[in-house]
Amino acid sequence: MDNLIIPPALGILGMVMAFIVYKLVMRYPDGEDKVKKIGDQIHAGALAFMKTEYKYLSIFILVIVLLAWYALGPYTAISIIVGAICSSVAGFIGMYAATKANVRTATAAQKDGPAAALSVSFYGGSIMGLCVASLGLIGLGGLYYFYIPAEIDPHKLEGFAMGASVVALFSRVGGGIFTKSADVGADLVGKIEAGIPEDDPRNPGVIADNVGDNVGDVAGMGSDIFESYCGSMIASIAIAYTLGNQDMMMLPLALAASGLIASIIGIFIVKLQSAKAPASALRSGTFLAPVIFVAMAYFIIDSFDGVGMNVWWCVIAGAVGGVLIGLITEYYTGGGPVKKIAESGETGSATVMISGLSVGMQSVVIPIIILAGIILISTQLSDIYGVGIAAVGMLATVGITMAIDAYGPVADNAGGIAEMSGMGEEVREITDSLDELGNTTAAIGKGFAIGAAALAALAIISAFSAVVGVANPEFSLALTEPIVLVGMFIGVCIPFLVSSITMTAVGDAAFEMINEIRRQFKEITGLMEGTAEPDSEKCVEIATKAALKKMMLPGVIAVSMPAIVGFGLGAQALGGMLAGGLLGCVSLALMMANAGGAWDNAKKYVEKGNLGGKGSDTHAAAVVGDTVGDPFKDTSGPSMNILINVMAIVSLVIAPLLSI
Repeated sequence: MDNLIIPPALGILGMVMAFIVYKLVMRYPDGEDKVKKIGDQIHAGALAFMKTEYKYLSIFILVIVLLAWYALGPYTAISIIVGAICSSVAGFIGMYAATKANVRTATAAQKDGPAAALSVSFYGGSIMGLCVASLGLIGLGGLYYFYIPAEIDPHKLEGFAMGASVVALFSRVGGGIFTKSADVGADLVGKIEAGIPEDDPRNPGVIADNVGDNVGDVAGMGSDIFESYCGSMIASIAIAYTLGNQDMMMLPLALAASGLIASIIGIFIVKLQSAKAPASALRSGTFLAPVIFVAMAYFIIDSFDGVGMNVWWCVIAGAVGGVLIGLITEYYTGGGPVKKIAESGETGSATVMISGLSVGMQSVVIPIIILAGIILISTQLSDIYGVGIAAVGMLATVGITMAIDAYGPVADNAGGIAEMSGMGEEVREITDSLDELGNTTAAIGKGFAIGAAALAALAIISAFSAVVGVANPEFSLALTEPIVLVGMFIGVCIPFLVSSITMTAVGDAAFEMINEIRRQFKEITGLMEGTAEPDSEKCVEIATKAALKKMMLPGVIAVSMPAIVGFGLGAQALGGMLAGGLLGCVSLALMMANAGGAWDNAKKYVEKGNLGGKGSDTHAAAVVGDTVGDPFKDTSGPSMNILINVMAIVSLVIAPLLSI
């Protein structure tokens, strides 16, 4: 009983740390006059979008809660509510802090230089990271504390992951549609047609673009990682419960709690080294936190009598695998392939598209092999429980990983504010250097998120098989069973369908955004001359309506397909669907994220003055590539992570009701 209180207690400590960091951010000045006005516009736009999004989301969650209460009882329904609340609060706090940190980062760059700007932007991202890790421990650890001593079926905890996953899907898809419709519209009309710089204050779509960075890349990413983080723990608990081992059930929460401590230490490491080169400071935090966690994990696992030390090697496999996938992603989105894509722009946008797609496709291979290696090692060491623990090992230091990822959008916003308010070239150079580093950290974060989602989903699928197998000893997912193959074919087409829906949503919204920006340039007298103000609120309104309208269908598909296949064709078909969906989602997510990141950095490579620089034909071709890559890397690609986890956790929740 005493041990059960430790995870939620550490979660509360983490939230206290997040509050302290927020207070440190707020001590920095938020600028004056125009700077403050722009910062307030971004903050208000993000706040309005998320409040409206959560209203729609609450209705969807209410329907799911009522169905769960009727079919699975009150405890599962309570878990869904707690999971949804924790995920929503983590995303909201992260967004709120980021929109306060962005304007302070720009002001710090102007007044105090690069080190201060790095500190503010990293603090802004750290709040998101700490909230994700802490609220996961508070929510899931708190439920575990109340359910287990009361001898409530631990399967009721699975509702927590379901609530978190549904919030994550809506936040990621809705935020992704918002940010990319604004980004594409602002880039195509501003850079290509009007020939004005990125983040130029004359561009009506720039405020919406900056709002989108916060609702998509901060709040959406936070909810994305949150559901994988909690899903991996719940899958491990479910597998351990089928084995009847109490120590194995408690271990995932204990590891996550130690991971939070390691993340806090990592955040301090980055802060202490921020006066040096920003890249080395962030790398130190990224790599030292997992090392500290692995060392702590050894003593934690050794203290559990019912857990063998083989499990520690599973933790190492997951932690090392996460770092490797991040490094591979960094290469494909920041190394030689990026230069090759930029050079292909000398012959036009068509060759930029071809080379970018080829890079994205090639980038899938090594991460998939790494994931296969983690699965092979962990199952050899500790059977299917090892897969769940490997996922926990990869995600335990989510506090520092998410901090470094969320730092990117804060730095990006700071650059936009500096440009729009006319802070000068020196300030823009500082924010651009932080933004460039932020693009790399975001790419690493996306690779990490995909790998973590894949392992978490596999662990949940393994738990699903174990749960169904307990009630149905003859249950099998062998490929010799035709119904399993039928399920696999159904599963592999779902990610393509959802990708199509989200890409179409961005395209439709961008079409409306482009026409609105063109209209304003044409009809607002003095806008191009800089003597008139653009109607930024109209662009925010277009992006908001598009996101809220288009985010519903992917959510309905993700939640309903497991029930349709499970109750219509049986547990074996559903298991096959999850296997096919996992392979399709992971492959598409890697390809889209890396192709999009490579196109983005190829454009930035040209904008630095290479291959003709800004305004050249090569630059125009690179911008087209980046425009296609934007919904790849920030809308459709990330939604794949959550899609497979939503389908897997819904399947696990309904598993006791299924027949084979």
